Amino acid sequence: MRIVAALTLSLLAGLLAPAVHAADARTPGQVVRETVDTLAARIAGRQRELAANPVELYKLVGDVFLPVFDTDYSGRLVLGKHWRTATPAQRQEFIDTFYDFLLRSYARYVLRFEKDKVRFLPDAGEAPDPKRTVVKTEMQLANGTKLPVYYSLHQTPRGWRAFDVRIEGISYAQNYRNQFNAEISAKGIDAVIARLKSDAAKVTTTAPGAGGK
Repeated sequence: MRIVAALTLSLLAGLLAPAVHAADARTPGQVVRETVDTLAARIAGRQRELAANPVELYKLVGDVFLPVFDTDYSGRLVLGKHWRTATPAQRQEFIDTFYDFLLRSYARYVLRFEKDKVRFLPDAGEAPDPKRTVVKTEMQLANGTKLPVYYSLHQTPRGWRAFDVRIEGISYAQNYRNQFNAEISAKGIDAVIARLKSDAAKVTTTAPGAGGK
């Protein structure tokens, strides 16, 4: 009986292990394309409703975006040298706060996604980096404007994961790393976290330039 039980447990472990430990085998382009397509499909016909209900919008975008976004790496990148002096609690609070800010900022552009109007741009022919890459997209807006949205990804044990989004030439990770470096030195990380929470609360569902303004 014990032998049968042991064999059964071994078989179950063998069946379950690949599901638990298997890495995402998708290419960076596939990760971004499937994420963008899923978001476009989920907001289709609901733009006005979601714009009026930010909580539902952020949940919808977060459910799709969070599984392919490396929040820890992004937070460490933004904090830079200050990561070493931050406490574990400060690190986690900063990671959560920065992701919330990034999610809200990205979500207002997601409201303008249309599946057939997002074009994936070819790379410039540089030798591919096996650990990091940028997937470049261009979104055509209703007024004819083309909005560049670039996704920075890196290779992780779980597969390719995004860690930064560059919209209209502005990198959220790089931009805030530059801002926070001096601010943390002068005021401390808690003050910066408080400021970032305040900035996140001010983000609206209207993207800059929406409606051609």
